[in-house]
Amino acid sequence: MRWETICKPTVWTTQPNLLDYDAARAAFTWDAARHELDGLRSGGINIAHESVTRHAHGQEAEKIALIWLAKDGRRREVTYAQLEEQTNRFARALQALGVRAGDRVFTLLGRVPELHVAVLGALKIGAVVSPLFSAFGPEPIRQRMHLGDARVLVTSRPLYRRKVAAVRAQLPHLAHVLFVDGADADVSGSYDLAALLEAASPEFAIPPTKPDQLALLHFTSGTTGTPKGAMHVHEAVVAHHATARLALDLRADDVFWCTADPGWVTGTSYGIIAPLTIGATLVVDEAEFDASRWYETLARERVNVWYTAPTAVRMMMRATTISARDHDLSALRFVSSVGEPLNPEAVLWGVEALGLAIHDNWWQTETGGVMIANFAACEIRPGSMGRPLPGIDATILRRDNEGNVVVRDGRAVEADVGEEGELALRPGWPSMFRGYLDEEERYRRCFAGGWYLSGDLATRDADGWYWFVGRGDDVIKSAGHLIGPFEVESALMEHPAVAEAGVIGKPDAVVGAVVKAFVVLRAGFEPTDALRLELIGFGRKRLGAAVAPKEIEFRAELPKTRSGKIMRRLLRARELGLPEGDLSTLESDT
Repeated sequence: MRWETICKPTVWTTQPNLLDYDAARAAFTWDAARHELDGLRSGGINIAHESVTRHAHGQEAEKIALIWLAKDGRRREVTYAQLEEQTNRFARALQALGVRAGDRVFTLLGRVPELHVAVLGALKIGAVVSPLFSAFGPEPIRQRMHLGDARVLVTSRPLYRRKVAAVRAQLPHLAHVLFVDGADADVSGSYDLAALLEAASPEFAIPPTKPDQLALLHFTSGTTGTPKGAMHVHEAVVAHHATARLALDLRADDVFWCTADPGWVTGTSYGIIAPLTIGATLVVDEAEFDASRWYETLARERVNVWYTAPTAVRMMMRATTISARDHDLSALRFVSSVGEPLNPEAVLWGVEALGLAIHDNWWQTETGGVMIANFAACEIRPGSMGRPLPGIDATILRRDNEGNVVVRDGRAVEADVGEEGELALRPGWPSMFRGYLDEEERYRRCFAGGWYLSGDLATRDADGWYWFVGRGDDVIKSAGHLIGPFEVESALMEHPAVAEAGVIGKPDAVVGAVVKAFVVLRAGFEPTDALRLELIGFGRKRLGAAVAPKEIEFRAELPKTRSGKIMRRLLRARELGLPEGDLSTLESDT
């Protein structure tokens, strides 16, 4: 099958959004998008009201909001009215504990209904919510909870014992631990969440919430230093709602499945908030990836819109003994992917296996929602991330030889058609992050010449389609997750055998990149296979399997600049056999 045969949109039985892309862009305003939501009678806007309360007090009260699929095969349905009651009880329970607006509530859970209750209930009282990835090890969890001044943690007893207990003493602000599986008398400040909810009132009135009031704190990794806490406000819900319609073609009568883990921004923006604002039914699967289970879920739950990741698509492509044709996927209308570039072969596989092209899109933790997408009614150019959403102005900015955006007379210089440069967005959309927690200077560096700098390199063709080239820094994208090399290097150097460590992403056909570490040993240690395995295990224990290095290579020394900075670029080039580039700042040729 040739690419040209799948470049045209699907034949639709119902009218999709953006039939006329140019007209939609010209007519769109964020003010009009705000008026599609209720707002609060008491003033402002609140994410939880738009996601739950306005439906629970309307015609959708008895409509199913969540379908939860447990690992053991149990299935549970939660209506909008039931979700409203549970989130009200959670809000009351927090208030009874003395939690107030602005306090930080962290979650460390898998894909369970209690996560949705905690996130939305905390948002009702104006608390700031920060979901954590449950596969993180103790050190990434400690860092994020310490930086975020965590006051409340909602988790399970096994996760607490494995991930938090060893670092609890380093979290002085953590006052309350709410266990979804019963209180633990040995844990200071612990409570049985179910008992708290049962004792709390089901009635709650959301207080006035300002549009720019802090709501969500998402941590994302950087190349150096600690993780960055990207701050998002309640007004972000305007973009969550609009982008769900425009980029995912989501409607109120849809069954929607977002496979993203709730510890990442996709799992919050589109795994919790966006589909509920639309009034759709959300599938929540507790189990990890299994191709057979996924096909069965798509078929049994009659999923209409499926939002997943390229890594998952490639894993399904490899599951050759399981066929989509053996399942009734006739309800499936739209498939979208995010987290890393979707290779053209995956788009072709979607057509052959599912009867639907997979629509790639692009956004970041900092953007809060989808910015560039392949739309339901528009042609697909396989390998392209698509075109900007209505309300989003994007461009490619020229960079100099040092990798800096070129600015002349206070304005950033745009690249020519086809020229590689930095993907940038014009600030002002509602879900744009409003800062990095306690790092104003780091935040200011994200802007230049009137544009937000994404840090991603891309090109734009003559028709306005954008094409991802790569990261402009050393951050590693693995299975859709951003991994900061500094975080991995720092953890490895805690081992008594490690003198220095340099970390890169090594290309991988399934997950995009795996973490590889180059290690210099301290005197007295030998580079043995046993030590290599020990370091890999040490990394997994400290960082978690998703972040820890999969490969370790011992080196006598690492390439550094004259100022002593490890040249990860050179490590990557030598690992992959790429041109080494400018070596003028190299301390010595290693």
